[in-house]
Amino acid sequence: GYALGSRMEQQAVQFGAQITVGEAVGVSLEGKVKTVEIADGTLLKARTVIVAPGASPRELGLPKEAEFRGRGVSYCATCDGAFFKGKTTAVAGGGDVALEDALFLARLCKKVYLIHRRDEFRGAKVLQERVKTSENIEILWDTVIEQIQGEDQVESLSLYNKKTEEKQELSVNGVFIAVGILPNTEMYRGVVDLDEAGYVIAGEDGVTSCAGIFAAGDL
Repeated sequence: GYALGSRMEQQAVQFGAQITVGEAVGVSLEGKVKTVEIADGTLLKARTVIVAPGASPRELGLPKEAEFRGRGVSYCATCDGAFFKGKTTAVAGGGDVALEDALFLARLCKKVYLIHRRDEFRGAKVLQERVKTSENIEILWDTVIEQIQGEDQVESLSLYNKKTEEKQELSVNGVFIAVGILPNTEMYRGVVDLDEAGYVIAGEDGVTSCAGIFAAGDL
């Protein structure tokens, strides 16, 4: 993926593209000439803008979640799963991504706990069956994570069962959070039409509701 991206960048430069590295902090997209403001104060003007800021993992919003990111808290099993080979991990979620993450980790980890706040999964039936028949995946139904515990890295989770009202401490080396994604579209709210979930409404051609603005990727 990285090699392909580099070759695409080189090709764009060969055709005259100028690459500016920086964070876009503001946009003025009305009118024929659009303006994108970079964090260093640079203003880029163009008749056409392609917005492709992607989407970010939805967080649980727990006190130590951000602190332990990269130290036991992850949002991508295929990215970070190898760090937990032979260890005990947990996955939070109940959709396709959570089920796929649990199955992926089960091939690497000694034990995988799949923590879901409801009593049934939302993911595909075929994934559900594979999870339920996996020997080293244990499903914790009706359960939510209340705290992530540890000193320098994740050591345990404080869990709460919504049906039985029981609390328990679960020793794990890592937790993978798969409870959905949020599109990075706040900067474009009110400029282009968004759906109820915040995604840009655009066709396969990338055309948005604002002339000269195109959308691409996960947003």
